[in-house]
Amino acid sequence: MATLSITYREALNQSLREALQNDERVFLMGEDVGRYGGAFAVSKGLLQEFGKDRIMDVPLFEAGFVGAGIGAAMAGMKPIIEIMTVNFSLLAMDQIVNNAATLQHMSGGQLNVPIIIRMGSGIGRQLGAQHSHSWEPFYAHIPGLIVLSVGTHEDARSMLHAALLSPDPVLLFEYTMLLNLEKEIATDLPIASLSKAKVLREGKDISIITYGTGVYKSLEAAAELATVGIDAEVIDLRVLRPLDEFTFLASIAKTHRVLIVEDAWRSVSISSEVSARIMENGFYDLDAPVQRLCGIEVPIPYPAHLEEAAIPQKSDIINAVKKMIYRN
Repeated sequence: MATLSITYREALNQSLREALQNDERVFLMGEDVGRYGGAFAVSKGLLQEFGKDRIMDVPLFEAGFVGAGIGAAMAGMKPIIEIMTVNFSLLAMDQIVNNAATLQHMSGGQLNVPIIIRMGSGIGRQLGAQHSHSWEPFYAHIPGLIVLSVGTHEDARSMLHAALLSPDPVLLFEYTMLLNLEKEIATDLPIASLSKAKVLREGKDISIITYGTGVYKSLEAAAELATVGIDAEVIDLRVLRPLDEFTFLASIAKTHRVLIVEDAWRSVSISSEVSARIMENGFYDLDAPVQRLCGIEVPIPYPAHLEEAAIPQKSDIINAVKKMIYRN
């Protein structure tokens, strides 16, 4: 199988370029996406290639340009809206929650809103508390939305294509901490699933369930745990709404232990929901209580050492797994 070495940023850029090439209805709209090439250089070069009618810089008014995107989607276009950081999406919450997510239901199925909203997400890079939270649980709570977490380079390259095939509004969480990270990926990737989690590493001793920036940390932790004889299975949830219960329940039936890892705060989180579903549908497969590693419940600090301490790291995952395996 042919592969290429690519950064997460390049994978996102290539997926945008391909989307614009494949469908004239697709356009990109957001703050600084054009002349500046995007706040994180993800859309660099696209204005020169596709022109200002399809790569649109907008005023600093999230409610306004997300609303314009919803209108364009209802009129038959395929808008890709970039919100610079996930925190700024709160300024468009009314448009996303009260319009994009509800219009199909309120119109009796007559209206679809095939809008893609991309958000720079995750914690890191010392961006401070107003630019670096993990708001995935907010949006995963809302019926009418499809919520995707782009935690790997493969999904950075292929998930947008799948999202554009959906008739429903899709939120893509992209992670700023991964932008410069380089990985090998296949040159011919299949279209990503919008309904399936992915088992990234097979194992028999414990299931590590995660998403976003927890994915590579968990894989690295699993590789280190293997050196001491602990065989960990790693699952990337990928699709946070609708959750793929089948994949993680099947894993737990095999390993009988589970650790859930996420950057978001512990209270009312994705891990809360996954844990509840395990207790409802997989309780008798467990040999030990479900454990969670989540973000510390404080606004994200600016200093690098405190920022790092606020979210789970590879060493935390390793220590938690060892404690669960060796407790008896």
